[in-house]
Amino acid sequence: MRQRTGALPRNPESHAILDLRVIDLIHTRGLPAIVVAISFAIVARVVGAVTDGGAMAGVIVAFVLMMAAGLAGFLPLIAVFLLTLVSTRWGYARKQRLGVAERRRGRTASQVFANLGPAAMCVLPAIWLPEAAELLLVGAMAALAEASADTVSSEIGQATARSAYLITDFHDVPIGTNGAISIEGTISGCVAACVVSWISARYGVLDWRWTFAVAFAGIGGMFLDSIMGATWENAGRMGNDSVNFVSNVFAADAALLVAIIVARFSSQP
Repeated sequence: MRQRTGALPRNPESHAILDLRVIDLIHTRGLPAIVVAISFAIVARVVGAVTDGGAMAGVIVAFVLMMAAGLAGFLPLIAVFLLTLVSTRWGYARKQRLGVAERRRGRTASQVFANLGPAAMCVLPAIWLPEAAELLLVGAMAALAEASADTVSSEIGQATARSAYLITDFHDVPIGTNGAISIEGTISGCVAACVVSWISARYGVLDWRWTFAVAFAGIGGMFLDSIMGATWENAGRMGNDSVNFVSNVFAADAALLVAIIVARFSSQP
């Protein structure tokens, strides 16, 4: 009887351990995560913050964050949601007069994925690579900080600013112009990024040493969003969702790069 060659030896013990880990992950994180994610989406839909598609996209993002970071991973996301909701409705009558008000039907799936998708994509590998979770969460939280900073800066600026300036040449432009910035909006966006960073550390999603990297990466992404809005979006080369997505990815990558450099130097004797 001929023996098979090249076959990998089976190890029933390793398969059993893997199965137990998967089952444990499903019970400890999976079930609570899906319940919280669906509940969150229902609330967001009821208050009119998202469309049906946006609610489904929110379920996916929330579920991935909680699978990677536990239920605490939901708190930075809810902070982004609340900051976005409040700032969008702040001064809504004035925004309507200016013709820049967000549509009442809420954010669509493409808008949700453009603003929150990079955070979920960044942290997704941490579900099966827990040893990389700390670094990946730094990038994910920076993406959320950028999403919050970008939305809050735009909405508060449109609601309160008396004047706006194009970020590329600082010429006066109408409020709501792509790439326009204001003092009020910029300060509000910086505060929003810091709030998301602080909440991430306060509730154990991140170590406190990463808060500055997360906040500054988020703020940097906010400015990149304005630069791309003033150039490529105004020229018709990019849409708003694309600009938001790239800015989020930039913030995540910038924070990840800082975290990797810090981790490598701190590990050296």
